[in-house]
Amino acid sequence: MDTVLLIKAAIMGIVEGLTEFLPISSTGHLILAGSLLGFDDDKAKVFDIAIQTGAIFAVILVYWQKIRDTVVALPTDKQAQQFALNVFVAFLPAVVLGLLFGKAIKAHLFTPVVVASTFIIGGFIILWAEKRQQNNPAVARIHAVEEMTALDALKVGLVQCFAMIPGTSRSGATIIGGMLMGLSRKAATDFSFYLAIPTLIGAGAYSLYKERALLSLADLPMFGVGLLFSFVSAWLCIRWLLRYIATHSFAVFAWYRIAFGLVVLATAWSGLVVWAD
Repeated sequence: MDTVLLIKAAIMGIVEGLTEFLPISSTGHLILAGSLLGFDDDKAKVFDIAIQTGAIFAVILVYWQKIRDTVVALPTDKQAQQFALNVFVAFLPAVVLGLLFGKAIKAHLFTPVVVASTFIIGGFIILWAEKRQQNNPAVARIHAVEEMTALDALKVGLVQCFAMIPGTSRSGATIIGGMLMGLSRKAATDFSFYLAIPTLIGAGAYSLYKERALLSLADLPMFGVGLLFSFVSAWLCIRWLLRYIATHSFAVFAWYRIAFGLVVLATAWSGLVVWAD
């Protein structure tokens, strides 16, 4: 296996793990990083989706106690059953809309300029959502995922579909969307993590199956390196983020999105950087 290719896979894995659960768009960063590294062919796009599974293993590890207790209690406990139902209900819209529009979106919107534009728009939406909750704390009527109804979960699931547009951020859509729907920052973040498990595993499995003709056994080292680095960096990021949101807002990520998006647009328009479409 080409050593340079493995290094690129490691870099992409780190980018995935560090950005998947922050409201800054892992897909957007992978598109930009892939463009800079020359790692942006059809196989690389499958790789980008597949290595999300490494990040999901990190979520399972961090939330293992809650996941295990829910599975054990599922046959008899109504709260566990409601929680599982909420995750399932929130997961469904992404499945339906992904199957209907995923191919068209991937063909036309996976470009650096689109990513940069959605970075900026998403940044301003985050600032608005944070200001709204800070000025009126009473809008946060749900302070734990156990308090959510199926309707609350459906609303978050519908908002998650906006993340099909690259640069939007799946975690950003679900966390900020959840806050706008009445969840506290902590509850929205926790539910975003739980919802990521079926969403990203499903997307990864579907992408690998659909594009299996592009892959061979020779690709296993590349995918293995990407998964490993994605897992480690995501685990570190999740542990840090859960501590961070206890005392901080998401405003810093909003300003990062805006600044980064402007830099990408400026370099693209000036010709300083040739971003590959």
